[in-house]
Amino acid sequence: MSEKVTIGFIGGGNMARALGSGILATNVQNVDLYVVDHSERSKQPWQALGVQVHATPTAQLSNCQVWIYAVKPQTMKEAIDQTKSYLKPDTLVISVAAGLTTTTLCEWLNHTNLIRTMPNTPSMIGQGVTGLYACSGVSQESIGLATQLLEAVGQVVRVNDENLLNAVTALSGSGPAYVFLFIESLIAGAMKLGLTEEAAKASAIQTILGSALLAKQSPDSPEVLRKNVTSKGGTTAAALAQFEQKGFAQMVEEAMLAASRRAEELSQELSQHG
Repeated sequence: MSEKVTIGFIGGGNMARALGSGILATNVQNVDLYVVDHSERSKQPWQALGVQVHATPTAQLSNCQVWIYAVKPQTMKEAIDQTKSYLKPDTLVISVAAGLTTTTLCEWLNHTNLIRTMPNTPSMIGQGVTGLYACSGVSQESIGLATQLLEAVGQVVRVNDENLLNAVTALSGSGPAYVFLFIESLIAGAMKLGLTEEAAKASAIQTILGSALLAKQSPDSPEVLRKNVTSKGGTTAAALAQFEQKGFAQMVEEAMLAASRRAEELSQELSQHG
């Protein structure tokens, strides 16, 4: 970004700090950060980044061109009520709160220049995936700015139908938990075969990491890469036969469908508690 941008974070927890530190690391000369968070625990980590934390909103918030609401969905209405008096018509608002639809947020804010996002926890180490949906009135320039800011913590996937954020939630939002569960299962299986917990954990994590990087860098599809490892009558074939027998692929699909359905239910529940 060429022009200086002032960004106001409402909520200064882990995800906000990950985003803030990533933005500073990539745009330190062109960005000023302003943070509102009443928690004493939030102050020190932000101060280490050279950013002051305000316990309550001040008039300085009105000078921020971009607001990022990074609070829990259940406290979003309260956070909006405490800050919206400082909101200007041209302020770009970005929400990273799960489940709250743009319809609900626009109603609470009385503001339509809004982008809803769905980041995941690997964003905290700059390796995340963030789903992005922009309201119809948001300019391409604002969408570009939001994308650039969010790319400071990983990859951005834009969807043109807000309902598809439920699919993003089921894939990348909840996805890290699926991977962690698989790692847990690999560790448990390796220990039953005689490896120490330390060796099992190190090998399982590196296997997942190496395989993911290979899938990312290889021109071949994951299916081709899988077949390359699988020799007829070999050890991998024996293992994959067990996965197939237990319906592994169908289980993953059903789990993702359950996550997507729950995301829709949560959106409805949260909109009713405003």
